[in-house]
Amino acid sequence: MNILYLLVGVSLLAALFFLVLFIWAVKSGQYEDTYSPSVRILFDDDEVSETNKEEKTQVSDKEKK
Repeated sequence: MNILYLLVGVSLLAALFFLVLFIWAVKSGQYEDTYSPSVRILFDDDEVSETNKEEKTQVSDKEKK
C-alpha cells in the first residue's frame, strides 16, 4: 500500500512538471503562429538556396587559403 502513495506522488510531480513546461511554452510564444507552418511548404526557397550557395563558396574559398 505504501508503494501506491509513492507512485501517486511521483505521477503528480510529473504531471505538474509537464504542466509548467506547457505554460512556459504558451507564454514564450511557441503556439503563436499556427498558419505559417502549414503553408510554408508551398513557397519556393530559391532565394534561400542562392544565399546558401554563396555562403558555401565563401567558406570553401577561405579553406583554400
